[in-house]
Amino acid sequence: MANWSEKRRLKKEIKLCMQTIQEIERKRSRSQSALVQAVLLQETPDERDVEWFNKYTGEITACRNHMIELQKKLNSL
Repeated sequence: MANWSEKRRLKKEIKLCMQTIQEIERKRSRSQSALVQAVLLQETPDERDVEWFNKYTGEITACRNHMIELQKKLNSL
């Protein structure tokens, strides 16, 4: 019975990670479009856009890594 509840908890947490990643990706897309526009116009990108893009990318990477660990635990049960 404990195994079932652990699987349920892990699945719920994985789903939450996926939703979090989607939310962060939406936020990151704003700075990403500003960076792409700067590249296309051959301009220097705004440093704030670069910082936000890097910040969100780091958060996405950390969340994905956490999600991978949760999936490994789930698969081992």
